[in-house]
Amino acid sequence: MWVQGEFADNLDTHEGRFGHRRVDQPSRQAIPDPGERGEGRAVRGEGKVESGEGDASAESRPALSPVPGEGDASTELPPDVEPIHSRSVMLSAPLEGLIAKIDVLDITAGIASPVDYKRGRLPDVPGNAWEPEQVQLCTQGLILRENGYLCEGGFLYYIESKRKVSIPFDEPLVARTRELLAGMKSMAAGGAIPPPLEDSPKCPRCSLVGICLPDETRLLTQKESEPPEGKTANKQPLGEVRRLMPARDDALPLYVKDQGVTLGKSGDVLTVKSRQETLQKVKLIDVSQVSVFGNVQITAQALREISSLGIPICHFSYGGWFNAMTVGMTHKNIELRMRQFAVAADARQSLELARRFVVGKIKNSRTLLRRHLPEDDRAEIDQLARLVPKAEAAENAGSLLGVEGMAAKTYFAGFARLLKGDQAFYVEGRNRRPPRDPVNAMLSFVYALLVKEWTIALHAAGFDVMLGFYHRPRYGRPSLPLDLAEEFRPLVADSTVLMLVNNGEVAAKDFICRAGAVALTDAGRRAVIASFERRMDTLVTHPIFGYRVSYRRIFEVQARLLGRVLLGEIGEYPSFCTR
Repeated sequence: MWVQGEFADNLDTHEGRFGHRRVDQPSRQAIPDPGERGEGRAVRGEGKVESGEGDASAESRPALSPVPGEGDASTELPPDVEPIHSRSVMLSAPLEGLIAKIDVLDITAGIASPVDYKRGRLPDVPGNAWEPEQVQLCTQGLILRENGYLCEGGFLYYIESKRKVSIPFDEPLVARTRELLAGMKSMAAGGAIPPPLEDSPKCPRCSLVGICLPDETRLLTQKESEPPEGKTANKQPLGEVRRLMPARDDALPLYVKDQGVTLGKSGDVLTVKSRQETLQKVKLIDVSQVSVFGNVQITAQALREISSLGIPICHFSYGGWFNAMTVGMTHKNIELRMRQFAVAADARQSLELARRFVVGKIKNSRTLLRRHLPEDDRAEIDQLARLVPKAEAAENAGSLLGVEGMAAKTYFAGFARLLKGDQAFYVEGRNRRPPRDPVNAMLSFVYALLVKEWTIALHAAGFDVMLGFYHRPRYGRPSLPLDLAEEFRPLVADSTVLMLVNNGEVAAKDFICRAGAVALTDAGRRAVIASFERRMDTLVTHPIFGYRVSYRRIFEVQARLLGRVLLGEIGEYPSFCTR
């Protein structure tokens, strides 16, 4: 969060934000200058219990019980005493190297006491507070001291328990806070990512666990450090990888395909309208991405709200070409992009990644054929098996491209025999720009949808999607999504087309043929999108980590793992190859 600007929400962060809704509203009450005591100011009573919301009347404040073991230590103040309570105070301390927004600042007789709100219950630990919470509060005390305020301690207020704990800023706590601050600065200056936690109980409730991937990173790091065959090493066995993220996302993509409609918003709801008629309503909280096709208008209000929530808007031509993506300024990880550009400029490192992408594609292509072709019809399967070591040993990008071309020709020869439809779905190899048969028309469309999904996943991870390692840069081409999509073409895109044809979900009437070019009708496009989304929502077992998640979630994991490779946390990109 601090170094790379990464953040994600979960239920705990939403509840915490809701609990902070009062203290996040800045007070209009002026804060006295340091040392200004004023007439009638009283010295703070030890253990005094306050709500920390001075602009509200005493009747409207939450009733706070005393800390266990301290008794009711509230102090009767003289009638002329008026302590100052100010909410959401932003202060910095350049010498300490700190900046903080203090939830509530209590000042009485020139003595300042920060109050930090916590969403949970009062912890049953010595001192009634965890060390990180005490350190966080102490940093606020150090900031107040550097700004000239007398600050002897602060308070932690636990929202769920409605209890307040007094934390004195004694020398051991101040020393520990400065020790941890120095360690954080040293870590950031060194540029190395700290190792992941081992089986930490903190991980399951952490909102950043899908970004950090602690168990996955640790497993891959240990696999790379395994001794060669025949040798042994004294080390702990590889632990089980916990699935710390949901298998699926509750929010789903919204596709707007009707021509001439307008996408707008009404409160927290997106609306699709044709003139004055409302065709569809979708809550913003239920939307993960928006895809618009052709002549679809988006109101300024909807565009601003969707972008501010970090929801990408994908723009397709009427024919299904993925042209652009509108996103908000939601990612700040320039460090990852710097490493991406450095690796892309290094031919050796780029070739290593490109080999992994192509090997994954060939293996998954072979798996698809092996699952569906009869036992006595395995020529293409054997040929693909022989191409895998050639791809792994490719000495340059040109030879790797040649191996991939041979693999693609072999694969599509076998793929054509898997299609069980009528003569309308007869195909001879891959063709495009424009596609000349219904199967290739569907393949082109689902490949565009696949690249769209990878563009979203890679942008969310902080990459520059225009710069790849296998697909070289070309004006307007999202090279990196094309790289990562390679190993998933057979698993997601080709499988979608196979299901559409063999299950009879599309027919000849769902295609238009003009001057030798074939395109999907509106009904055909709806059928393809529905089948593609079912495939993306399918739960599949990760071949390395062993947990079951959807393909869309696997895209997120693989994008994050690529980032770990570029930043040096793991040595080799783990291709996703189904068993």
